Amino acid sequence: MAISRDAHDFLMTRRAQLSPEEVGIPTYGRRRRVAGLRRDEVALLAGMSVDYYTRIERGYVAGVSETVLESIARALRLSEHEHAHLNDLVRIANGSTARSACPMPRQVRPSIQRLLDSITVPAWARNGRADFLAGNALGRALYAPLFIDPRRPGNTARFTFLDPRASEFYPDWSDMARGVVATLRAESARSPYDKGLTDLIGELATRSELFRQLWASHEVFTHQNGAKRINHPQVGLLELSFEALELASDPGVRILVYDAEPGSATEERLRLLGSLQALDQVVEVVERRPRPVPSDR
Repeated sequence: MAISRDAHDFLMTRRAQLSPEEVGIPTYGRRRRVAGLRRDEVALLAGMSVDYYTRIERGYVAGVSETVLESIARALRLSEHEHAHLNDLVRIANGSTARSACPMPRQVRPSIQRLLDSITVPAWARNGRADFLAGNALGRALYAPLFIDPRRPGNTARFTFLDPRASEFYPDWSDMARGVVATLRAESARSPYDKGLTDLIGELATRSELFRQLWASHEVFTHQNGAKRINHPQVGLLELSFEALELASDPGVRILVYDAEPGSATEERLRLLGSLQALDQVVEVVERRPRPVPSDR
């Protein structure tokens, strides 16, 4: 029988976060014994019996249809990402591996690297584990602190939670940490058998109390665009906008492209970062040149 502890925990946390007032259920000022909605209220909103919803929330999800899950998602006001996550949890519990059979990408095709190199603003590619798979020169320079850790590929989740430099690098570190966990939580249901992802989550949970707390919240979301602030050790504060681009021909690979407001201090600092990065490359080439052997004459 398909029993999903993750589905149970996810539905419990979503129900606890939704108040009766948000869904139009009157409380008449009476004190309630549970946080958020009760199971019978969710069942009423979803148009199903209390017993059936209770059984689903307890993790007994064998044979639960997409129509039923859609009703529950509507009742709990789940976002698009949360609804997809619930579907993934039920799929896993019912033994389907269709979406998780392919291994997570560990590198990009040469044409993707050429595409990144053709972009004039910082750009990089990542997989669902938050590995830095590839980037253009400015993208690598932007995330230079990520590569102080000798492990490859660099990983933004590991950097966020385990590197003490992260809280200075990300001025909005708390929001960044929350977003990283929400993304990994979603990916864990899309790729439940990926050993690298499982090992990463285990490492973070073992070494970071904050990660454990955020993981227990069962938040799920992914930003397709937005704003990000980075306090770069070489050029200072950068206030960037970003777009995340999914590659239809490369499932699991996402390209992130950063931009700055024209004429802004950030745009000027990105130009400075590019100049510093180019200078570093020149110095590296010079240092690698073989030194001439001194003559005996």
